[in-house]
Amino acid sequence: MSTWPDTRILDLLGIKLPIIQAPMAGATGPAMVIAANKAGALGSMPAAALSIEQLREALTAIRQHSSTPLNVNFFCHKPPTPNAERDAEWKNLLKPYYRELGADFEAPAPVSNRAPFDDAACQVVEGFRPEVVSFHFGLPEKALLDRVKATGAKVLSSATTVEEAIWLEQHGCDAIIAMGFEAGGHRGMFLSADLSSQIGTMALVPQIVDAVSVPVIAAGGIGDARGIAAAFALGASAVQMGTAYLFTPEANVTPSHHHALRTAQASETALTNLFTGRPARGIINRVMRELGAINPTAPAFPLSGGALMPLRAKDEAGFSNLWAGQALRLGKDISTYDLTLELARQTLEKLGRT
Repeated sequence: MSTWPDTRILDLLGIKLPIIQAPMAGATGPAMVIAANKAGALGSMPAAALSIEQLREALTAIRQHSSTPLNVNFFCHKPPTPNAERDAEWKNLLKPYYRELGADFEAPAPVSNRAPFDDAACQVVEGFRPEVVSFHFGLPEKALLDRVKATGAKVLSSATTVEEAIWLEQHGCDAIIAMGFEAGGHRGMFLSADLSSQIGTMALVPQIVDAVSVPVIAAGGIGDARGIAAAFALGASAVQMGTAYLFTPEANVTPSHHHALRTAQASETALTNLFTGRPARGIINRVMRELGAINPTAPAFPLSGGALMPLRAKDEAGFSNLWAGQALRLGKDISTYDLTLELARQTLEKLGRT
C-alpha cells in the first residue's frame, strides 16, 4: 500500500511520486526531464518554443535515458491576426530604448513565436507515444485531441478558475492542474482575459476539487514540502512545481535570470504582458517598471517579444523575461534528482506517513 494519502495521480499516470516537474519553455531541457523521471516524479518536456525537429531530438534523448512515464506539453492558442499598426505603435514605444542602447530601430523586428499544437505536433505525439500530454491555454480542437487520446496518453491541462476546470473535464481532461495566481510563467487562462478572475492556490484548489470528479494537481506558490502537504490537505492528488526547479543545475536559464532568481525578494514578481503579449509572472525588471507590467500597447501573444529582442541583446537583465513564481525565495541550489527526493521525503514526514 502506498505511503501517500491520495494515489489517484500515481495510479493514473504510472509514477512513483505525486510531483510533476513543470514544463518551462526555454528553461527545461532533456537533462531536467530525465533527472525528474529517475527520481520518480513526472518529467515534463515543453514543446512550445521548439521546432518539430528540435522536439523530436529532445524526446529521442529522453527516451534513450529514461523509460518511465513522460509528459510533453503544448500550447494551444490561436495564432494572432496580423496588425501592422499595433506592431508599429509598440515598437515606437520602445524607440527611446533603441536610441539609448544603440540598437538598430530601422531593422525589421525579429519574429517572436510560440507554436500552437497542430497536425505536425500531433504526429510527433503519435510517433513517440508519451504517456502524458498536457496543454496550456485550454485544449486543442476535438479532432486533434481525439488523436492524442487514441495513442493512450493521459491528458492534462491548466485551469485558473473553477469554470475553466469544469470546461476541461467536460472536454476530456483526465486530470486538471489548478494553477493559482502565485504561479510563475504564463497564466493558463483561456475562458476569460480578465485578470481579476484569477484566484490564489489556497482558494482555487479546494473549489476545483469540489467541482470536478477527476484528480486535481495543485500548482502555484508551492516551493517546499510544506506547500505539498498543504496541497494534499486541500484535496489535491499531486503538485506541479516549476520555480523550485529553476534553481537546479539542469535549468537552462540565462546569467541574468540565474542572478535574479537568487537575489529578488518574494514581493518582486508581477504579471506582465510585455514579453509575449499574454499575462505571465516574472521578476520585475527595468522595462516592467518603466512601461508598466501590463501595457495595452503590447501586441497579441506571442508577438510582442520580437521588438524586445534587439534590446535584450544589449541589456539582458533589463529587457528579458525572468519567469518566476511567488515562492522563489524557497528555492535551493540542488540538483533536480536530489530536490525531487528531498521534497518527497520531507512531505511524507510532515504527513506522518514515513
